[in-house]
Amino acid sequence: MRTSRALAVGAVALTGALALSACGSDNNNGGASGSGGAGGASTGGASAAAASCFSGKLNGEGSTAQKNAIEAAIKAYQTACSDATINYNATGSGAGIKQFTGKQVDFAGSDSALKTDEAAAAKTACGSDAWNLPMVAGPIAIAYNVKGVTNLVLNADVAAKIFNGVVTTWNDPAITALNSGASLSATPIKVFFRSDESGTTENFTNYLKAAAPSAWTAAPAKKWTGQGEGKEKSAGVSSAVASTDGGITYTEWSYVAQNKLSMAKIDTGSGTPVELTGATAGKAIVAAKQVGTGNDLSLKLDYATKQAGTYPIVLVTYNIVCSKYADAAKGTAVKGFLTSFASDSTQSGLEELGYAPLPKEVQSKVLTAVGAVS
Repeated sequence: MRTSRALAVGAVALTGALALSACGSDNNNGGASGSGGAGGASTGGASAAAASCFSGKLNGEGSTAQKNAIEAAIKAYQTACSDATINYNATGSGAGIKQFTGKQVDFAGSDSALKTDEAAAAKTACGSDAWNLPMVAGPIAIAYNVKGVTNLVLNADVAAKIFNGVVTTWNDPAITALNSGASLSATPIKVFFRSDESGTTENFTNYLKAAAPSAWTAAPAKKWTGQGEGKEKSAGVSSAVASTDGGITYTEWSYVAQNKLSMAKIDTGSGTPVELTGATAGKAIVAAKQVGTGNDLSLKLDYATKQAGTYPIVLVTYNIVCSKYADAAKGTAVKGFLTSFASDSTQSGLEELGYAPLPKEVQSKVLTAVGAVS
């Protein structure tokens, strides 16, 4: 498990790297009101920065899973592009989509791609197709706080039974069978879940349904259908577990170190329980299939994978944008910021913030799609 100190150091490192390149050379299509002067007035990095920066304001809302990553990216971008103001309100995926389709924000953050009805509403709001652009790979940890236990192993079946209230104590035979030699007490299990509509909830229940269909019979959804006590947002469930002996939740990797929680290794049936790392989560993203067409990059993950060394509980957190904005200046601004967010300098620092960088194959497609936003 990464420490909170490592997380903080990583945030500083990422912010510094981004500040040097946030307005870099990937987007020279012009049309921006650059804060560094006319596009052709200088050469090299300065010219690229002028073309990539915008003057004005962008508003986004949604996913709490990407909160830590996007806030670091925003801070660095605004440091390099002083005339740009970017606001992101982490209220949850469901709220973000509603605000986007209601024309209240310029882009939405969501941990699941738009459903058919949401895509139709977004197209009406945009006056053009809306695209799902994966910006961050957010592994979901099964995070716990049990005195004396730091190396817990769970599988999908036992996890499902914990989260639906069938397994209720930490020394239950189903848990001890997976943790030979561990000292597990009769401490009651206290489940915490997201009370708000959450893409993290949807992705976690996608995993339970796909990998343990007999134990988890409810349909995956943004609204929790299992047992436990509800808390708002990722910060809410994570802090609740941190203050509760016997607590357990599902939360993004980026919140684990902040709250000094332990993470379960996942027994997928591949032979060796899989620890959550950037590399093991990245393998799941590489194996994902694109189900969107063209520049709509919505992905389908294999939650039931048994591939060795692949951590199965991952989400792809998207930024949802209009393919063509009615206000061309907004399109230019979105393009400038998201080009920075998808850049090598941003993605290479994400693991220290608790995320898995986008695999190169996905990153390349994202940069192409962002470049087509107008």
